[in-house]
Formats: sequence, structure tokens, C-alpha cells
Amino acid sequence: MSSQDLIGAIAATLTTCSFIPQVWRVWQTRHTKDISLLMYAFFTIGVALWLAYGILLGSWPIMLANGITLVLAGTVLVLKLRFG
Repeated sequence: MSSQDLIGAIAATLTTCSFIPQVWRVWQTRHTKDISLLMYAFFTIGVALWLAYGILLGSWPIMLANGITLVLAGTVLVLKLRFG
């Protein structure tokens, strides 16, 4: 693994894991009033585009991180639409 891939993997892990507490909290409380629908919609679309970019580059840190983040952010977005 190159040093660039290692840095990318660490960055991807930290930024991806940062969404886990939000997903868990929304899932447990069903409270989404304070979550911006527009922000999560834009963010989810942006993450999907980052995933596509990673696929085009063949960069596994970008693909893996954004694939997981897309699931997590998409979950919050769906829960916001469902409970908001």
C-alpha cells in the first residue's frame, strides 16, 4: 500500500465513521426536526458523485469510503423524509 493510499484510507475511515453517531441517533429517537433536508440531499448527491469519481479513477479508498458514506447519509436522508 502506498503512503497516498494509507492517508486516503485513514481520512476515509475518519470521515465515514463520523456519520455513524448521526444515523444511530436518528434511528433510535426517530427525531429529525433539526436535520436539514436540503443539506442531506445535496450531500448524498455529492457523495454519489464522489463514488462515481472513485470508480472512474479505480481508487479503492475513494470507492470504499464514499460507498459506505452514501449508505449512511442516504439512511439519514430516508429517515428525515420518513419521520420529518
